[in-house]
Amino acid sequence: MKIIGTMRALDATRGVVRVEDVYDTDIADLWRACTVPERLARWLGDFSGDLRIGGTIRASFTSSWTGPGRVEVCEPPHHLLLTMGLGADDETQMEAWLTEERVTAEVTRTRLVVEERGLPLDSLHYYGSGWQAHLEDLARSLSGGASVWHDRWTELTPAYQQLGVN
Repeated sequence: MKIIGTMRALDATRGVVRVEDVYDTDIADLWRACTVPERLARWLGDFSGDLRIGGTIRASFTSSWTGPGRVEVCEPPHHLLLTMGLGADDETQMEAWLTEERVTAEVTRTRLVVEERGLPLDSLHYYGSGWQAHLEDLARSLSGGASVWHDRWTELTPAYQQLGVN
């Protein structure tokens, strides 16, 4: 498995993390792994709430971030866009960043691209290594394996720190 991750600045304080991988499954299965709460719990975290466009959700990521979000776009099986709050418990206090997933069939495999925009620029390496660890956990979950997110995040963070922001 080869994860491709990049980090770039949006402005002086905010940035973007983009991570992608290709999985040995079909597009319908990968879409379910990215949108069905029971499947998400295997690799990303717990999700609940109103899982439809405009609906408010509550996320509790393996990475320990917990907070509200809103479903902006849901176009099965290709495109999901969420507005996520910076740990705010109240949707009205959401200082938003966007989490976008794009799923594309590639012959017998399927590509997932995850991009988070609006993140604190000085912490992008934590988010980059975190998303790579999450996508590696997704591959493990598709083959019945367990999450090793924290250990893998700890290993990856120095490499993302050295990678730097474009």
